[in-house]
Amino acid sequence: MDHPPPLPAPGPLLLRALFKRARATTTVDGPASTTYLASPTNQKSLASYRQLIGFDADALPLTFHYLLAQRAQLASMLGAGFPFRIPGMIHVANELIAHDALDPARPMLLHTSASIAPPQANGAIHVLFRTTGQQDGRDIFSCASDYLAVRGRRGARSAPPPVSHTAPIASWKLDSAAGRRYAAVSGDWNPIHLSHWTAKLMGMRTPIIHGMHTVGACCAALEHAAGRRVAAISSRFTAPIALPGQVTLSADLEAGEYTASSGGRDAVIGSFRLA
Repeated sequence: MDHPPPLPAPGPLLLRALFKRARATTTVDGPASTTYLASPTNQKSLASYRQLIGFDADALPLTFHYLLAQRAQLASMLGAGFPFRIPGMIHVANELIAHDALDPARPMLLHTSASIAPPQANGAIHVLFRTTGQQDGRDIFSCASDYLAVRGRRGARSAPPPVSHTAPIASWKLDSAAGRRYAAVSGDWNPIHLSHWTAKLMGMRTPIIHGMHTVGACCAALEHAAGRRVAAISSRFTAPIALPGQVTLSADLEAGEYTASSGGRDAVIGSFRLA
């Protein structure tokens, strides 16, 4: 593609997402991939993200790339060939990998592909989005996001993968406005994160913090504990974190495993690799 379209702004994307209707089919019709051009890194947005999440002032956090990947993936969901209704889709897992150094003064191409997994035994359907950011043909980062698009029949839940020998290394409190602050930085204004009344409009009993806010905060805390940058981080979201609340991060820095827990439950379980 000689002249890819610019990456859409988050506000219009969210408004369109709220009103997208499901289609009768559960297959992707038409192109299953998209390409957008992201503008050079907005230094003000980067500084705001660092400060909010807790990264060092000179860091270009791996999880900052997710803000672009999320917009590219949401734009792909809005394509006419994508069959599912977007409200109600659940982000169940994510993987971010840094491949090369980003030149923040230059734009980046974002290539996204979508694949729909066959229905599981209980009827659940997952969609996997893969986004790669490139400059001059070099892969800068990749992001894989697993979404539950159709919920399966209720039954016994599979146990989350075990995390061995982790110990608490950090904790942080989240007040009732934490979701709104992250939305202002990330552009993710999903109503379930903003307030009690907007969460209830979407069928939630209480607002919850963005899953990738938790992953970002874990990434920052892991970097502080290890004294090195995180070059890859995978996450499985096993329970929501209600607002207000408190989060505890446990990790094994040698094994590269971590768990974020809140309210007596494991909320995010994953692995990481240090640079």
